[in-house]
Amino acid sequence: MKQLIILLVITSMFQQNIAANAPEWGVTGHRTIGEIAEKHLSKKAKKQLEHLLQGQGLAIVSTFGDEIKSDDKYDKYYTWHFVNFPFDTKYENSEKDKNGDIVMGIEQCVKILKDPSASQEDKVFYLKFLVHLVGDLHQPLHVGRSEDKGGNDIKVLWHYKKSNLHRVWDSDMIEFYNMSYTELSSNAKTLSNAQIESIAAGTVLDWTYESQALAKKVYASAKQDDKLSYDYSYKHFDLVRSQLQKSGIRLAKILNEVFG
Repeated sequence: MKQLIILLVITSMFQQNIAANAPEWGVTGHRTIGEIAEKHLSKKAKKQLEHLLQGQGLAIVSTFGDEIKSDDKYDKYYTWHFVNFPFDTKYENSEKDKNGDIVMGIEQCVKILKDPSASQEDKVFYLKFLVHLVGDLHQPLHVGRSEDKGGNDIKVLWHYKKSNLHRVWDSDMIEFYNMSYTELSSNAKTLSNAQIESIAAGTVLDWTYESQALAKKVYASAKQDDKLSYDYSYKHFDLVRSQLQKSGIRLAKILNEVFG
């Protein structure tokens, strides 16, 4: 009996650790963003990225920001994956986390990549992190409410399995769609040059407000203990795909500016 209790405690701790380190957008989502970004890079940016990443593509390094969560020496970057400030207010006027947030994180990554005195090691680290953070910014609930941890506390059933609203948008809908990241990226919506320029326009802060506006719609789409299934994907998966594509285009814009 005692051994059984110990086993149950260990299992519970393991499950909690997995939940705490659940990836944003999931592996497939982040890699889709990286793959889309590759298609919008300038020749000069591609050349410099190949040198820095030693031939690795953006899709491969896109999950770096989640992978390092398993090492506690990177705990200081935890708050860089999101930002919470009251809806319909200005980020500039909000109380900032002393450890930083996703807006500050992206700005810091860009600053180091542009710094000629930064070491090669630092540039590689912050480049990989930048690829990840730009992806996170476009998952609306990463600019959600602090009181429910960006939808993590809104428990729902996804096709009869326990989940939460944040996870549904991170990965559940994407994985249920059952396409690889290369399939998702190659089947992204065809856009004109004018449409691409329109998406790439603006600043990181503009994109933050855009994600927050979408977060309000996501919160309105479900409530505690809802049973979500095919109908939910039918209504909302187009937005997921749109955000993945926007994120890839905007990531490429930042990289082209940094390396161009």
